[in-house]
Amino acid sequence: QVQLVESGGGSVQAGGSLRLSCAASGGTFSSLDMDWSRQAPGKEREFVAAISWSGGKTYYAESVKGRFTISRDNAKNTVYLQMNSLKPEDTAVYYCGATLSTPGLGDIHSWGQGTQVTVSS
Repeated sequence: QVQLVESGGGSVQAGGSLRLSCAASGGTFSSLDMDWSRQAPGKEREFVAAISWSGGKTYYAESVKGRFTISRDNAKNTVYLQMNSLKPEDTAVYYCGATLSTPGLGDIHSWGQGTQVTVSS
């Protein structure tokens, strides 16, 4: 299985920035499509951003488009989420995810343990 460990969460003021990191192990990182999702208390987990294994394709939720940037460094087996212009609405536990496409088992998705991001006004 792919193991994912998030880091970089914390508390910031509205308008501030934060960079989340996700270190992957136990798989071939360069072959994984990576993503970030988040879950606020009492709400469903929602998609935030995704990046293809090559880094050539990125996707963002409308709520974060223009403020967040997902990137990856395959040499370091790490995916990042740069969060700028943070809003209180961004407060949530952020989860790193990985999808491995296999010819025999289909798509296999894994999540990390999550890291808390708190944005105060």
